[in-house]
Amino acid sequence: MSRLTHVTTGPYAPPVPARELTVVSADGARLHVEVHGPENAPAVVLAHGWTCSTAFWAAQTRELAAGHRVIAYDQRGHGRSPASPVCTTQALADDLEAVLAHTLAPGEQAVIVGHSMGGMSVMAASARPGFREHAAAVLLCSTGSSRLVAEARVIPMRAGAARTRLTARVLASRAPLGPVTPVARSILKYATMGPGSAPQMVEACARIVHACPRAVRHAWALVLAGLDLDAGVRELRVPTAVISGASDRLTPPMHARALVAALPHSLGLTELPGLGHMTPVEAPELVNGKIRELVTTYVTDVPGRAGAEAPERIKEGS
Repeated sequence: MSRLTHVTTGPYAPPVPARELTVVSADGARLHVEVHGPENAPAVVLAHGWTCSTAFWAAQTRELAAGHRVIAYDQRGHGRSPASPVCTTQALADDLEAVLAHTLAPGEQAVIVGHSMGGMSVMAASARPGFREHAAAVLLCSTGSSRLVAEARVIPMRAGAARTRLTARVLASRAPLGPVTPVARSILKYATMGPGSAPQMVEACARIVHACPRAVRHAWALVLAGLDLDAGVRELRVPTAVISGASDRLTPPMHARALVAALPHSLGLTELPGLGHMTPVEAPELVNGKIRELVTTYVTDVPGRAGAEAPERIKEGS
């Protein structure tokens, strides 16, 4: 793996998973999946955001694995999941549904956590039978369902057509991000994190984001620019909590407020003053506490694990 993939020391260094596997999605895309914690513990499934990877969840996998089975996967083209020519919201839904089907026992339910594009994966899959079979509750962190580029504030201009066009060009740029330098860290902090973010948080996020291939970054930026998952929000019928950073420039709090207003079973919004887009990294204790609360309240049973895996669709240690 590249030296830029993630930090290797400190609280944001990802722990070694209990096991790794490859799940094959509906169109043949191969997804890298990691499982942390005891096999018979209540399950939590983590879906990361655009330009990130399973390493983004280090603070969650490290702390929650003591009493939970934590399942994290790399979105197609990210981390250790190979790039795919198919980049659509339906592919995101296919991938999440495949991960659920092949890591959970029939009828087993989990808390599903989506950050940014991972939250969009949840919205895209909300009406799928596999999602409804396995989702006990959902936590959406720093995400939105539509108008992402129009409402983004990464470009310090007045809202309008000019800002929208420039934002779209910047986010979909094919330019390489290059090494993680002090200037690169400053840019990433401005765009994605709160002003008080500690240097170790910024370093961890910068290494993850800079490791994302530029072609993958570009392809998914185009998908996000045309995103419209408002209908998926209305189909998300399980208990759903929402977390937002008040200083989020990529998905400002207006998105979180709109989600809470549209969700059929909203558990409310936690808006965090001074925090940006990377809430699971910026506020790990709060996010972990919310996940534990959802597991305690909504994951009432852990069926036997026999038969949870389909050997023809999963390859251990890949």
